[in-house]
Amino acid sequence: MNEIRVGVYVCHCGSNIGGVVDCKAVAEYAANLPGVVVSRDNLYMCSDPGQALIKNDIKGYNLNRIVVASCSPRMHEPTFRVVVEESGLNPFYLQMANIREHVSWVTSDTERGTEKAKDLVRAAVNRVFYNEAITTSQIDIEKAVLVIGGGVAGIQAALTTARAGYKTYLVEKKPTIGGVMAQLDKTFPTLDCSACILTPKMVDVAREENIELITNAEVIDLHGAVGNYEVTVRKHPRYVEDSCSGCGACTDACVLKGRITNEFDYGLSKRGAVYIPFPQAVPLKAVIDEENCLMLKNGKCKQSCVDACDRKCINFDQKAVDVQIKVGAVIVATGFKSFDAGKISKYGYGMYPDVIDALQFERMTNASGPTGGKILTSKGQKPKKIAIIHCVGSRDENTNAYCSRVCCMYSLKHAHLAMEKTGAEVFNFYMDIRAFGKGYEEFYKRVQEEGAHFIRGKVAEVIQKEDKLHVKAEDTLLGKTIDLGVDMVILSTGLEPCEDAAKLAEVLRINRSQDGFFMEAHPKLNPLETPTAGIYIAGCSQGPKDIPDTVCQSIGCAGEVIRFLNTGKVTLESTIVQIDADICVGCTICEKLCPYGALVYSKEDRVMTVEAAKCKGCGTCAAACPSKAIKQQHFSAEQVCAEIEALLEGGQ
Repeated sequence: MNEIRVGVYVCHCGSNIGGVVDCKAVAEYAANLPGVVVSRDNLYMCSDPGQALIKNDIKGYNLNRIVVASCSPRMHEPTFRVVVEESGLNPFYLQMANIREHVSWVTSDTERGTEKAKDLVRAAVNRVFYNEAITTSQIDIEKAVLVIGGGVAGIQAALTTARAGYKTYLVEKKPTIGGVMAQLDKTFPTLDCSACILTPKMVDVAREENIELITNAEVIDLHGAVGNYEVTVRKHPRYVEDSCSGCGACTDACVLKGRITNEFDYGLSKRGAVYIPFPQAVPLKAVIDEENCLMLKNGKCKQSCVDACDRKCINFDQKAVDVQIKVGAVIVATGFKSFDAGKISKYGYGMYPDVIDALQFERMTNASGPTGGKILTSKGQKPKKIAIIHCVGSRDENTNAYCSRVCCMYSLKHAHLAMEKTGAEVFNFYMDIRAFGKGYEEFYKRVQEEGAHFIRGKVAEVIQKEDKLHVKAEDTLLGKTIDLGVDMVILSTGLEPCEDAAKLAEVLRINRSQDGFFMEAHPKLNPLETPTAGIYIAGCSQGPKDIPDTVCQSIGCAGEVIRFLNTGKVTLESTIVQIDADICVGCTICEKLCPYGALVYSKEDRVMTVEAAKCKGCGTCAAACPSKAIKQQHFSAEQVCAEIEALLEGGQ
């Protein structure tokens, strides 16, 4: 074995590390560690001068191991590996010590922080002696994309990747694409018709030859690794054949027509058991609600829908079908669900018919909605006074602490539409107005000038007295309480993760943040991709946002996927495991424990084998192997033990 010559580089990271840790003292300490030839501290090691310093020292001091004490390896290890590789060394001869997140960001005590930084550097130096050269390998990428979710985010992402020439699978759990945007009336701040913007894109999806649209379906399984994902999609039965033309004859004939709550109108209208979701639905085909269809529930029905269909499209024998697809990358665009206002009983939602939530108001104002665009009370009259309560289910420690971002602006839009269509006096009860986007502040001023009232203060309760709803609140600007009688109350509900977010996170093996939305790899430097390489998040699946930001993020995700697919090759995980066939006894314990399905028993050789493309280097199998036949590259027992032993030296 050649002489180990180590170079140590301690980064100040401006004041991020240097403000707490005495970086010069750490570098001086490291200079006396065994095998260390040169030790330096630098203000910014990741900068061009910092990287050049390492390169020059490798050449000048004939270094063959490098230790960098700086920020998180998750952020900067790829950068320094490139530096080492460009200097002629194997990139895995680098070892990093995280003295920012693990030291300076968790203490303000300079003396203790400096001592801990010395410990971590000593451990890294001791470990780097055992680092081995690793040669990475590449495999071909499956040049196809899966987009989960058919709202505006999924539609835009699918169109972008498909138009770049890649096969795109768009999977939507509902019978039609369109998402929540298809249910809206106008969009703020321009007041453009939502359907006029979205419908052409929906039609483009149906026409795009590179898009395979799979509706009424869900992703139930995903295996493989970045570049080569194997996905199982379960297509639930529509009980209507693809030859359906969407003529509506079956919907008119259904014996339950007008008796089942219509979810598209948020309970403001009724439909039948066989129905077309809305006039612009894509695909424009009927679907049968198996939970309410008499034929599917108990086999007792006149089957009027069957007789009414000239094309004989009704098929009650349809079953769920699992479809296997292969893709190189996945874009998650599952959107959001509206906060259930019934969880806050003080507002009277579900108790008083004229207390409605924001999306019910959207359907009411929509020309294709249940009231034909007329804003009416439960008695069929135009309201003369309307109260809009902001932040229902947002910025509230009892529900959701985060801001849902869109509520202020759509509340202003609702105030404008209500005044425009009814001439009503509108009162906004708010904590503060967050009009952050392009043209938003101007729209806020416009609504003010149109005569909307703004009362700063929380609403204590809404109660019914005779024919009026009474809103009891505090006006914090005037310092007095208010008891306002109105004809209608609109609750501006916040945004929450979609209903099946937890289930999908488990299937895709991606994380969720504390608020329940899917977590990005890095909130600033990599906000589009998840920590699981090749899986991206767009729109409200990542967090609350408005339509422009949703579209921007969708295009960004699609662009990243296109860039990735264009490379044609993917480098396999470097920390994959290796199995010593001479030691392995084929007990298959590791196979049962592997979360990625990367370990397969070879009946011919009677030993375990590794599918390198699936292995993510988690180390579960190596830790569990009773015969110690499994070795994880770059995290071998010798390397980890050397690090631990060096740490323990500091406690003696």
